[in-house]
Amino acid sequence: MSELRFVRMGFGDEAVEYQEAWDEQRRVHAARFADEIPDTVLLLEHPPVYTAGRRTADNERPLDGTPVVDVDRGGKITWHGPGQLVGYPIQKLPRPVDVVAHVRRLEEALIRTCAEFGLETTRVEGRSGVWVLGDPVEQRPALGGLSLDFDPRLQDEDFDPRLNGPEYAPSNAGQRREDRKIAAIGIRVAKGVTMHGFALNVNPDNKWFDRIIPCGIRDAGVASLAGELGRDVTIEEVLPVVERHLRDVLENAELRPREIERTPAA
Repeated sequence: MSELRFVRMGFGDEAVEYQEAWDEQRRVHAARFADEIPDTVLLLEHPPVYTAGRRTADNERPLDGTPVVDVDRGGKITWHGPGQLVGYPIQKLPRPVDVVAHVRRLEEALIRTCAEFGLETTRVEGRSGVWVLGDPVEQRPALGGLSLDFDPRLQDEDFDPRLNGPEYAPSNAGQRREDRKIAAIGIRVAKGVTMHGFALNVNPDNKWFDRIIPCGIRDAGVASLAGELGRDVTIEEVLPVVERHLRDVLENAELRPREIERTPAA
C-alpha cells in the first residue's frame, strides 16, 4: 500500500472537539476516496465526550442525562477525553472490504505499542479492542463477600453496575483482577474507505467510564497504561510509538478483498 500520512490535530490545551474532528474525518475521507491524498491517520485528544455507536442500547447510556453524541460507527457507547490517545485511520481498502482484518491490524499495532512499554495485552475472542487479562475466575477476590458463583452481573439480566457503586465500577476492574479493556476500536467503512478508529487509554481518569456501560460489556472493565504500569505515562511519550507501529503494521499489510463463499447452484 502507499505510504501512510499522520496528522497530529491537537492535544492537551489544544484538544479537538468531537464534532470538529468528525467533520475533518469526513473531509479527509472524501479526499481519500477521490485519490487526492494518501491513506491518512488523524491523531488527537478530545475534551470529555460520550459517543454512541449504532448498536448502543438505551440502558447503557449515562443515567443522569449527560449528553451523548450518536455516531455512524459500529460498536456501542464509549468515552473520549484527556489522557486518551484517539486515532482515526482513513484508509482505502480493496472491495469487498474485509472489516475484521482491518480491526485486527489496528489491534496488532496497539498490542505492540503496549508491549514496548512493558505491558502484555491481548485480544479477547468475540470482543474487539485490546485487553489486559484478569486472573482466572476462581482466583479473583469475591465481590461483597459473596462467591463469584453469585456474581449478579452474570445471574441477573437487569443488574446495572451504574447503580451499584465502586464495587462493580468498570474503573475498578483491575482491583477485582478482571479482564479490562485498554484500547477500544469502532470503525465504519464507506465507499471502501475506513473512518473512526481506536482510543488508547494512556493516563485518563477512568471514572468517566463508570457512568455508562462501556462498549455494552457488563462483566469487565477498563484499564490504562499508567494504571497498569504503576507510573506516569504521557500522550507525548506514547504518540511516536503508536505512529511507528501503525506505520509498520498498515504499510506492510498485504491487503486482500474479503473472500466470498459462493453457494453452488442447485
